[in-house]
Amino acid sequence: MIVSQPILLVSGLSGAGKSTVLKTLEDLGWEVVDNLPLVLLNRLLDAPLPAGAGERSQPLAIGIGARTRDFDPQHIVRRIADLRERHGLDVGTLFLDCAGAELERRYSETRRRHPLALDRPASDGIARERELLGPLRDFANRLIDTTDLTANMLAQHVRHQFAGERQGEPTLAVMSFGFSRGVPRNADLVFDMRFLRNPHWVPVLRPGTGLDPEVAAYVMGDPAYAEAMERIEGLLMLLLPRYRAEGKSYVTVAIGCTGGRHRSVHVAERMAKRLRAGGFSPTVFHRDLGAAPQDSLEGKPVGA
Repeated sequence: MIVSQPILLVSGLSGAGKSTVLKTLEDLGWEVVDNLPLVLLNRLLDAPLPAGAGERSQPLAIGIGARTRDFDPQHIVRRIADLRERHGLDVGTLFLDCAGAELERRYSETRRRHPLALDRPASDGIARERELLGPLRDFANRLIDTTDLTANMLAQHVRHQFAGERQGEPTLAVMSFGFSRGVPRNADLVFDMRFLRNPHWVPVLRPGTGLDPEVAAYVMGDPAYAEAMERIEGLLMLLLPRYRAEGKSYVTVAIGCTGGRHRSVHVAERMAKRLRAGGFSPTVFHRDLGAAPQDSLEGKPVGA
C-alpha cells in the first residue's frame, strides 16, 4: 500500500448532512467516494489518482453509512485502527449527529422515507440507525451536531474546519479587455478605466502597451489615478475573502478600457501585484493585448 494522502471517513445519521459534507469537501479539492464497499478500500487506495488530480497528497473522503454494502461498524473501527497502526496512514473519522425530532422534521419536509424504516415511522428507523452507528460515533475523532445547522451553515463549518492553507481558495483571474470588443461574459467584477487619460492619443505611446514603462507612467500620471486605484484595491481586498467564505470556486476580475491595450493592461498588472502582496494567487490574462490599434475604436481624444 503506497498511499500517503490524508483520509477522512464521513459517517452519521441519515438526514444529518453527509451529502452536504462530501459535496463541500469535493469543492475544496478532496477526492470523494461515497458508499464504497469496504472490501474495495484497499483497491481504491492502491489505484492511481485520476488525471489532473495532482499529487498523491490530495486528501480522500470516503462516505460510509448504514446503506453501505457489507456495513459493520465494529469491523470499520478495526479497519481504521489497522490503517493507522500497521500502514501508518493519516485516517480521521467525522460523525454527523442530529436530534431525532429534527431528523423527523426533515424527513417529513422532504417526504422521503428513512432507509431503515421504509414501511414504518421515521422515528423507528432513526432509533435503529442510532443504535447501529453507536460504535462509529464513539470512535470518531470529529463530531458535528447538525441539529441547528442549515445546509449552508454546515458547508461553511466544513470549509472552516477542513480547508488547508490553499484549499478552498477560489481560482482567481485578473483580465484586461477592450470595451470595443465586448465585455467578458465570465466576469464577476468589472472595472472601467476609460476615465483615465488615454495613451492611444500620444503618437509615441500608441504602438506600445500597458506593459511598457512609458505607457504605465503616462497612465499613472492621471490626477484621478492614485485615489481610484486605492479605492478599487480596497474593495477587492474586502470582497475576495467574502467570495472565498461563500465557497465560490472561480472569481474573475475584469479591467476594461476602450481598446484593451493600454490602460486596462497596466491596471490589471498593478491589481494582480497588489493581490499577490495580499496573499492571493491571481492569474493574469490580457484578452485584447494583441489587437491592432484603431482610432475609430478609441473615440475622440480629450480636448478635441
